[in-house]
Amino acid sequence: MIIVCQKCRTRFHLDDDATDKSSFVARCTVCGHLFSAYKPNRVQEITFLDLEKTRRDDASDHVMTISNRKGGVAKTTTCLNLGVSLALHNKKVLLVDFDAQANLTLSLGQKKLPTFYDAQKAIGKPLDDFIIATQYPNLWLLPSGRNMVLLNKLYFGAQHFEYMLKDRLRSIKDQFDFILIDTPPSIEFYTLNALTASNRVLIPCQCDYLSTHGVDQVMRLISLIRKNSNPLIQSRILFTMMDRASRSSRLILSKIKDLYQGQTFNTVIEMDGALKDAQILSMPAIHYSRKSVAGTQYIELAKEIISNLDDSVPSVP
Repeated sequence: MIIVCQKCRTRFHLDDDATDKSSFVARCTVCGHLFSAYKPNRVQEITFLDLEKTRRDDASDHVMTISNRKGGVAKTTTCLNLGVSLALHNKKVLLVDFDAQANLTLSLGQKKLPTFYDAQKAIGKPLDDFIIATQYPNLWLLPSGRNMVLLNKLYFGAQHFEYMLKDRLRSIKDQFDFILIDTPPSIEFYTLNALTASNRVLIPCQCDYLSTHGVDQVMRLISLIRKNSNPLIQSRILFTMMDRASRSSRLILSKIKDLYQGQTFNTVIEMDGALKDAQILSMPAIHYSRKSVAGTQYIELAKEIISNLDDSVPSVP
């Protein structure tokens, strides 16, 4: 099993038989913090398609996780609108809703569909059976739903649990130009799986003081992932919900750019009422309004990402 220090986020591997108690107090050997830990109550061990090959395979450049431990920074909004924007550049895009809240799935007007949890239970079926085509060209979805919460309860801390998503995506990743993974604002089963499966991490950061702490926490987690399971992982910060009229927003943007030089996108996503209006209608901003400021900026973000991987950037039809 794996326990995580609640203060410094250091992860510790313990044998399942190290204690017979369901909960216990542990002391972090790194920072000395005392914290409560819980022994996972698992129904079964994880079944992998080919764990050894999965562990040897490098994560792909075109698999990207959208992550920030702080909520309300436009993770799901970014995943949806960036995915649609990449699709408008004639890229085949798979959106993976890896959050039990299923906000990405709901944002596409979908609900009560088979999820990754169902795919994990049906190990003999190909992952393609659980991927659906959306109403937008070149855009597919691996949905989430309420049963996704069972993944954390059943498998968090199981041996090699962090490779589960990577193992499943390996069979279909060559079918898509980009795979974007939406994650919850927490660091447990879902985020650790997503980061292990990706070589790129997009960190949405709202231009306010508290958001800077979320960036720092994700950066530290990425450093641990780089050491333990994914040495090639890279990260870049995307500024979201920017209010250019706000002096404090401009100062924070400048501060983070200085602190993380070379690790921020040139594109900045501004505050735009069309984003909220589009969410109510379960639509991406650019399809809700071609004049949407944020929608246009997500198009530019897609172009910036493509240009990092391919010198030729196709024009948007």
